[in-house]
Amino acid sequence: MVSIKDVAEAAGVSTATVSRVLADKPHVRSEVRDQVMAVVKQLNYRPNRVARNLRSRKSTIIGLIVSDIENPFFQQVSRAVEDAAHGQGYSVMLCNNDEDAEKEKKYLRLLRDENVAGIILSPTRQTADHFSEIVDLDIPTVVIDRRVSNVEVDNILIDNVQAAHAMTTHLLEHGYGRIGAIFGIGSTTGRERRQGYLKAFKEQNIQPSSDWVIHTNPRAEDGFTATLKLLQLPEPPNAILTSNSLLAAGALHALREKGVAIPREIAFASFDETTWARLVVPALTVVEQPTYEIGHTATELLLKRIQDPTRSHREVILKAKLNIRQSCGC
Repeated sequence: MVSIKDVAEAAGVSTATVSRVLADKPHVRSEVRDQVMAVVKQLNYRPNRVARNLRSRKSTIIGLIVSDIENPFFQQVSRAVEDAAHGQGYSVMLCNNDEDAEKEKKYLRLLRDENVAGIILSPTRQTADHFSEIVDLDIPTVVIDRRVSNVEVDNILIDNVQAAHAMTTHLLEHGYGRIGAIFGIGSTTGRERRQGYLKAFKEQNIQPSSDWVIHTNPRAEDGFTATLKLLQLPEPPNAILTSNSLLAAGALHALREKGVAIPREIAFASFDETTWARLVVPALTVVEQPTYEIGHTATELLLKRIQDPTRSHREVILKAKLNIRQSCGC
């Protein structure tokens, strides 16, 4: 492992100068700073503040990187991770990647440099598709919510295809043949839920219009815009489903603004059970994901991986539940 002394020797400066450069302190000439940083990059030096200050102690911090902390799904998962970690004497450092691969890389480097004991990660699409090239697997890691490609890693998922299939089938069987669907873009989750949606139509021998399906950022404002687009179609949908609660909130806002009655004019269903899903009128039909179980299981797997890095990897697929309420007219 490259040390700060190695960097100092290669750069022809003192270790104190290297420390000042890395800490971005003043009173270092620009040419010296550039020289040191060039050597740091060349030697791939990784400053490790925790290891430097607490050499005799084992890390008891877990890093948790989620896609969007505003999403109730990740709020509930984070709650479970913190509960499970605290019960085993660990603390949690929470990071939010905002579906931004560069921001995610920054947090992965930060957690690595802080010498965390392990990481629970909900990766961006770019990271999920190129996982082994981006994530340092020397750190025990568990992936949640998204499937990763070409690498063995502990993975906690729900059966997204089955869940979307169940929701779409329910609407089709109750006479809703034109189902608009709003899926989050940029993750395997949205792709798998679209597969379940299309599978249900195929089983009913119905060809859905491509205009009924919209992929967008999984935020409320984008759900609002997507719903307005669906309502403007020459033959608008008679049902709408959304793939998370933020998209649902935006879609409901658009339907209310346009005076569309649910379920009399358009049926409505969504992924994610929230505290408000049962309180709005009419109450929402939702796919309830086992959010607490996802977070708790991920933490248990991570702690086992920390204790035994050589243990075989596991993929855990949990089932979601369809909660049928008045918004789909049933």
